[in-house]
Amino acid sequence: MAQGAVSIFVQLMKIINSKKELGVYVQHAINVYQEDGADAFAGALHEQILKKKVRFPVLEYAARELYHTLPKKQIIPVTDKIVALDETGSYVLAGILLQCMLDTNHKRSIDKAVAYIIQGNEWYVCDIVGERVMGHALLTMPEQTLPLLKKLAKHEDKWIVRCTGVATHYAIKKGLKKQYVAEMFRLLLSLSNTTDFHTKKGIGWAAKTTAKFHPDIVAQYAAQVATDPEVKQWFKTKIKIGLGRSDKYAHRYNS
Repeated sequence: MAQGAVSIFVQLMKIINSKKELGVYVQHAINVYQEDGADAFAGALHEQILKKKVRFPVLEYAARELYHTLPKKQIIPVTDKIVALDETGSYVLAGILLQCMLDTNHKRSIDKAVAYIIQGNEWYVCDIVGERVMGHALLTMPEQTLPLLKKLAKHEDKWIVRCTGVATHYAIKKGLKKQYVAEMFRLLLSLSNTTDFHTKKGIGWAAKTTAKFHPDIVAQYAAQVATDPEVKQWFKTKIKIGLGRSDKYAHRYNS
């Protein structure tokens, strides 16, 4: 490999760990947007940020900076362009941009998250976007989000059903109030007969987290879990694992 090519490769693979360092690239991209428009902006993000290795928390910081700088009417069009780049970091940026929209446009944010997850068609896209949009929405706006999650749990796309579990896991881990945990566990139970591998991973993840942080809620459904033929063994196994890890954590969320 020629020396110049080596230099370019090393630069592209550089790991960005600090907000200050990334902030320089973010500001450059914003300047490009203001001077040359959305397409050039997306290109700048791709070359200077998304082709490099950036820690997720630093990318999330960048997304919040972008949200507070870009015209609000242009957030979705810009996010569409970022997602079209199809880098792992694209979905982190998109997830946080949609998260920032939840307060003012809750349903549209979730609808776009659904579209991006289906478009991405990979487990990591589901998990990255699902935690940052549906999970955050469930945690911070449960009354608005629960009805939408119940609808998504019946979606024809496996990634969207998986996302129900991803969102539940995230929200419980971050301190979702017990009344909503109980409601989400009932929803998980209704999905415990799935046979799709990826769906089982997401739903099982949430079931394990529920048992770990709220073993008393799981105990209320012990008889159903034990005797209902619709509750498959994979779901029971996840609950057992979670209960085995519950002693250290359960007291934190008993209020």
